[in-house]
Amino acid sequence: MHAIRVASAALLSVTALTFLAPVAVADDGDDHNVTPFGFGVQPSTISAGGRVGLLLNNDGGCKGGATVSSGVFDTVTIRPGQSSATATVDRDAKPGAVHEVTFTCDGVSGHTELTIGAGRQGDDPTPDAVPVERGVRAGVGGSAGGFDLKEIGLGTALITGSVGAAWYMARRRGTADDS
Repeated sequence: MHAIRVASAALLSVTALTFLAPVAVADDGDDHNVTPFGFGVQPSTISAGGRVGLLLNNDGGCKGGATVSSGVFDTVTIRPGQSSATATVDRDAKPGAVHEVTFTCDGVSGHTELTIGAGRQGDDPTPDAVPVERGVRAGVGGSAGGFDLKEIGLGTALITGSVGAAWYMARRRGTADDS
């Protein structure tokens, strides 16, 4: 009977640790868009012959220049310190086709898609993409601020409290049954 209570207390403690631990994101090998730098194509749909903006958010994640390649435009280099460049889509690009655009920096690659819209450059109602000087810092989540000592202390107190309560409950019930 005592072993069941100890096992229950241990299981409760492990469950508390599981729910309080941060979630880790793992790369399963199929998704190559987890990079230390942000990237994007603006607009994501463009007419054949149009200009597309290639955006790079290299806040510490990309030390050297980035190379951007696709089957629908010539390879473009974004120099260190720059956050954008433009590329001209081939005039013979097939409308409706989806092309992969690959950003490579410091040996790390990520890709996104570029769709070729119907019509030619003169028929496109959207103007050419204008590269943005500074983009949004999306996808940083809670890691942007670093360690917050209050949150770490609260997490430690919660874990310690749940383990202590489980131990106390197991010990208290064990002595009550033995009498």
